[in-house]
Amino acid sequence: MVGIWSRLSAGLAKTRSALTEKLQGIVPLGGKLKEETLEELEEILLGADVGVTVTEDLLDAVRRERVNSAEGLKAALARRLGEILAEGHAELAASQEPPLVILVVGVNGAGKTTSIAKLAARYRREGKKVILAACDTFRAAAAEQLEVWAKRIGADVVRHQEGSDPAAVAYDALQAALARRADVLIVDTAGRLQTKKNLMAELNKIYRVLNRTRSDLPQEVLLVLDATSGQNALSQARLFKETVPLTGVVLAKLDGTAKGGMAVAVQRDLGVPIKLVGVGEGLEDLEDFDPHAFVAALLGEGRDEQA
Repeated sequence: MVGIWSRLSAGLAKTRSALTEKLQGIVPLGGKLKEETLEELEEILLGADVGVTVTEDLLDAVRRERVNSAEGLKAALARRLGEILAEGHAELAASQEPPLVILVVGVNGAGKTTSIAKLAARYRREGKKVILAACDTFRAAAAEQLEVWAKRIGADVVRHQEGSDPAAVAYDALQAALARRADVLIVDTAGRLQTKKNLMAELNKIYRVLNRTRSDLPQEVLLVLDATSGQNALSQARLFKETVPLTGVVLAKLDGTAKGGMAVAVQRDLGVPIKLVGVGEGLEDLEDFDPHAFVAALLGEGRDEQA
């Protein structure tokens, strides 16, 4: 089995190439950092999509450490990036009283349904009974797509007719989960940002319906972000955070992006931990987010010790 470092290293290859290759040679051998060097470093970091706030933070860290070599620069960046990503890091919730309810939000095309399937497959591999709620009732193929995945992984689906009230679907799915003693309920939602106001009201209603049934629900509200979208993902995340209390981020499509640095910006700017990363197209290609493995893969350091 391929380990987390190898998966992340492969997924971040484009970002690493854009970042680390440019770091070589910008620090004079045996000399100290000059202001023009810092300006070059700023351009490199912004190009890797770590964002303005994180870039300023990293530049301050480099200044404090008085870096005088390319390796020293890399080490200073790794230390500070690791600290930023470790701050507030959290794992997926575990429910003391089943079901564990996970509300999944995000824009259409971000990889939301595939991420739900991967997450459901993970719980099924653990022997847990999983129900999926098809609350995207306005996109014709959404429920059908969810049912195809459900059959493949051995999960149940609760759905209504197209155009039904999404909150009613969520309510019925939760009642089904309670009646069938399911271990996990994963709630899919719509992601039509072009009808932003209606969408956000709908998401908030789904959350309230779940929470009214039992005050500890949902235990997780996960936002799926497309890693290839770079800084656009940040504006999406802010919008969703204003509507529902996000507990974590799923970073999808990390296997094909040159913008993997946006993971750092998301966690730092939003204060919402990245909990899962999609590192491939297979059902098993969803990993717990490991801050130190991520930084090692981003900067081309570390080795895979998980066979």
